[in-house]
Amino acid sequence: MITVTALWRHPIKSHGREAIKSVTLAPGQTMPWDRTWAVTHDKTKFDAQDPEWVACRNFMLGTLTPKLAGLWAKLDEETRTITLSHVDLGSLTFRPDDADDVQRFISWVTPLCPEDRLLPDGIASVPERGMTDSAFPSISVMNTASHAAVQDVLNQPLETERWRGNIWLDGLDAWAEFDWIDRDIAIGDTVLHVRERIKRCMHTAANPHNGVRDADTLGALRGQFGHQDFGIYAEVTKGGNISLGDKVEVL
Repeated sequence: MITVTALWRHPIKSHGREAIKSVTLAPGQTMPWDRTWAVTHDKTKFDAQDPEWVACRNFMLGTLTPKLAGLWAKLDEETRTITLSHVDLGSLTFRPDDADDVQRFISWVTPLCPEDRLLPDGIASVPERGMTDSAFPSISVMNTASHAAVQDVLNQPLETERWRGNIWLDGLDAWAEFDWIDRDIAIGDTVLHVRERIKRCMHTAANPHNGVRDADTLGALRGQFGHQDFGIYAEVTKGGNISLGDKVEVL
């Protein structure tokens, strides 16, 4: 039996993650509060007066700034307040929609960023649209058995948080999720249409507890499995509630 074993949201793109116990998904939308905000830099092409989704290269990312992987988040939905924490910085509580708070955040997070790379200068958001890497509003689905397969190749413990997935599933064979492309999966009353595999970047090499690159995840994927993919992107076609332990059915 396939079941939901973990649920995660990432309120600020590439800046922390938060485990949750349940979520209500809506058709054609990302997971609520997932990638709601993204951190801009001086080469960002984003029109705050006419906000629309833009590609991930327009934002601060862990692939160029590995220490960002060490961030954890806690969101207060009612006040739209986030507390970020990092082993090197302590914690910061702020509101991403407040200009003064954004400046406090930039001052706090900049020490994690190499001086010769892009540096943070603001926070962007798009109404009713999470800033996913995919051009469509996606939910990322991960397989614990595929994670175990990569871990075995590396012969070292590997945290699932490295993959930044929304929904984790247990009870599958490794890589079985790749056979779901163009198929539907039902989780309770919710239905998701699987669109594509997720090609991975160097963000996955960084330890989520400190942001140090300590695992050759891409080398393991390419060398042992012949691809650079982990997880799948799906689109919500029928909304509903998803909770830990829910049964999953491939339609």
